[in-house]
Amino acid sequence: MFKYFLGNSPKWFKMTMISFLIFNIFSFFVLGKTITAWLFIAEFIFTLAMALKCYPLQSGGLLAIEALALGLTSPKNAYHEVSQNLEVVLLLVFMVAGIYFMKPLLMFIFSKVFTKIKSKVVLSLLFVFLSAVLSAFLDALTVTAVLISVAVGFYGVYHKIHSSSKDYDKDGILDREELSGETLEQFRSFLRSLIMHGVVGTALGGVCTLVGEPQNLLIGERLGWDFVEFFKQMAPVTLPVLLGGLTTTVILELTGAFGFGAKLPKVAAEIIESYTIEEDKNRTDKEKYGLLVQGVSAILLIAGLALHIAPVGLIGLALIIVQTAFMGIVEEHSLGHAFEEALPFTGLLVVFFVIVAMIHDQHLFSPIIAWALNQDPASQPGLFYIANGFLSAISDNVFVATVYIGEVQNAFKAGTIDREHFEKLAIAINTGTNLPSVATPNGQAAFLFLLTSSLAPLINLSYGKMVKMALPYTIVLGGLGYIMVKIVLS
Repeated sequence: MFKYFLGNSPKWFKMTMISFLIFNIFSFFVLGKTITAWLFIAEFIFTLAMALKCYPLQSGGLLAIEALALGLTSPKNAYHEVSQNLEVVLLLVFMVAGIYFMKPLLMFIFSKVFTKIKSKVVLSLLFVFLSAVLSAFLDALTVTAVLISVAVGFYGVYHKIHSSSKDYDKDGILDREELSGETLEQFRSFLRSLIMHGVVGTALGGVCTLVGEPQNLLIGERLGWDFVEFFKQMAPVTLPVLLGGLTTTVILELTGAFGFGAKLPKVAAEIIESYTIEEDKNRTDKEKYGLLVQGVSAILLIAGLALHIAPVGLIGLALIIVQTAFMGIVEEHSLGHAFEEALPFTGLLVVFFVIVAMIHDQHLFSPIIAWALNQDPASQPGLFYIANGFLSAISDNVFVATVYIGEVQNAFKAGTIDREHFEKLAIAINTGTNLPSVATPNGQAAFLFLLTSSLAPLINLSYGKMVKMALPYTIVLGGLGYIMVKIVLS
């Protein structure tokens, strides 16, 4: 049983998980519900940190089942959390699958960008800026899925030639040994830095608009803000932070600090260039027609999401139907591959909602909220920003925003605060949950999606490495956000 328990995970990890599961029972009866609930949070974060040792769906899922069994939350409340976030679940199931059928178009566009732009600094800036703009109109998870698809595609091209039986022969000088060792590590480091710039870009853009992140929509609805009004209210804080983020990108690439700065190896650049030339030359009429369908679908997708004509997940489903119908992909087994990337993460997200339900049921964050609302009104936006940022980094920004905006709305309805102060606190909550939460993968769903994707092991992106690479952005985004909140809202 021990041999097969959690598969190929290290023995120490298996023993740690068994220890957690046994100790939690003693803790529940001896130390009480509140302390045990905090232990569950720490243990769940540990399983996320060990994502490359064992996918967190199993290790974290066992903890979630135990939390339910001990009565720290109920299946009904866990289901309530899932139903409240159904839009996010549908987004993962359908939108990511819809992007799968757009991969040829994305590979076509990004391969051109890769081969035409030689400067790593310009390329990194473009990644951050494009991710920010796309996230503002689409959604951070959708954009992350695009970035993952592109990086996996390029790694696949490199790996195919690296592991082929015959030497890669452009000018009769390249051989497989040149593609291994330091060159391979440099290529991984190059992809790793670009992807991290990209996911930080999703946070920079996601905070700006009503549809950028799930909690933005929630906050906007509570205050009656539409797309334009939401952007105008957030702009005094979010636009300076965007500029700060772009400046950080340039500094990181020029200094090579925190694991950034790796250049695309000449060998890899030649492989990708040869691949794109070969692809262009051998592209069939059917593939050209496919690119056209995907291009039209992309325009419809951006229009549909910008106008918010339907929940994001349903737009994703429409995207799947339109693309497959017009490209002639009608066999069931051909459709199945599209869902493979997102469904394990969707399962993990539902497990996450069980832990969120436990946090809610045990009122773990209530004392912090009550304390903040009793402080001087002028200092409250800054305090709410810090509290939201800290809690988002260790739990989940959607949950934290839901709890805080609910409490603040209750205070407004009770007459404790006026409309103007309500709006100030709403801005502090939105920016607080979106900006400092880039510190860890738990805080941002897009970061967690990247960490648990098929790309992470290919480019050696671990939890620790992700936290280290995000640190300069956390300091700049979190710090500049706090300064702007204090200046604009106090």
